Amino acid sequence: MSGNVYLYIFIMAAVTFLIRGLPLTLIRREIKNRFLRSFLYYVPYVTLAVMTFPSIMEDTASPWAGLLALAAGIAAAWFGQSLLRVAVICCAVVFVAELFLV
Repeated sequence: MSGNVYLYIFIMAAVTFLIRGLPLTLIRREIKNRFLRSFLYYVPYVTLAVMTFPSIMEDTASPWAGLLALAAGIAAAWFGQSLLRVAVICCAVVFVAELFLV
């Protein structure tokens, strides 16, 4: 890849600023649209899922260990466990599954 690295950094900074700065400057009152409010409510969860799911499948020694941990994490969260407990349960499931699967 050839080109000016500083130009790439400037474009990245400008895009990041536009994504974060424009809503703050353009929207000054409360959002009343139910669809838009619902969409904005779920954006952080979707972003977290999009960043986490590939890691679950690729960072374990076996994809099956990742799937088992995902299922255990979903079940633990469904039954109201805290985020720390869900994380510990998922780590334990991956550890035990990799002992037997690899």
